[in-house]
Amino acid sequence: MLRTESVQLPISYSTFKINHKFAEIMEATTAFIIIIATLAVLYFRHYKKHIACRRYCRSNASLEGKTVVVTGGNSGIGKVTALDLARRGARVILACRNLQKAEDAAKEIKTRTGNSEVVVRHLDLASLQSVREFANKIIESEDRLDILINNAGVPDVGHADLVTKDNFHSVFGINHFGHFLLTNLLLDLLKKSAPSRVINIASIAHKYVNSPIDLTKEHPSGKSPVLYPHLKNYFQSKLANILFGRELARRLESTGVTSVSIHPGVVFSSWWLNMKVNWVRALTYYIQWPFMWLLFIDEEAGAQTTLHCALDESVSQLPGRYFANCAAVQPSELARDDEMARRLWDVSCQATGIENNY
Repeated sequence: MLRTESVQLPISYSTFKINHKFAEIMEATTAFIIIIATLAVLYFRHYKKHIACRRYCRSNASLEGKTVVVTGGNSGIGKVTALDLARRGARVILACRNLQKAEDAAKEIKTRTGNSEVVVRHLDLASLQSVREFANKIIESEDRLDILINNAGVPDVGHADLVTKDNFHSVFGINHFGHFLLTNLLLDLLKKSAPSRVINIASIAHKYVNSPIDLTKEHPSGKSPVLYPHLKNYFQSKLANILFGRELARRLESTGVTSVSIHPGVVFSSWWLNMKVNWVRALTYYIQWPFMWLLFIDEEAGAQTTLHCALDESVSQLPGRYFANCAAVQPSELARDDEMARRLWDVSCQATGIENNY
């Protein structure tokens, strides 16, 4: 019987290196595929939950003979809102600080809708004097005001250290005090035009406020020239928008004026250009740009809840409510604090020089 012995051939060092390198490449490729697949699944879930589920305003209401004011209507969701309302035949007043940009927006809206009743008026919400001048012009020139959309706003980035002409922190002064004064000055015209509506653009960001806002007028040290020094950030201003809309609705009961507040969604719009205040912020913006494009909703979708609240008949039965994705939803517990809403109203009257007589 023949015996056979197996002979093990030597593996060269170079062949071993190639095999080892191939195994590393395969491991890296597998890991990359797993990461991409995981990201794809997560994005699909995000898209399904936050983007694909977006509702659109289905109202076919005509606004012939109606007048609308949109603050910040020269860009972003404000411009999309103004475009839709103009298409329905409304007289649309773009209330904007940047007149050239507003004129360009008005020209575009007129061209796209065929509606020549799109006008521009100067409004700087960082100046209470400018707000008063704007309101006086509207009262003098307009016979009616059917819808007031308090849309304009600024983020913390690029504005956190700024102060308005009236010594308020810029973000809170523009986002709340300016719109508070504007709305109150136009209330008689809104009542005269009833049924009418006031829509405050708030944000889900109000939920990041975890304690009652401090309404102290002056800094305890007396060293800060800023009035209401604790009212300063974006989250607080958005909470104030909801509290204002809620208290306004209570005070306007039975007048025919419906006040609501809304969260438009997290929108990929020109609003984010506020980040580009220096080269570091600009670099951050451009790095984040593709992710914002993927994860946020577009301006068209972002304008839908505003349009729903401006046009849908059911909204008049829900005064003071907070809306998101074209439906009434529950805001934070602080945003439902009626006592805080009343105190904020009193302080806002004091800050803006409005008589608290109703």
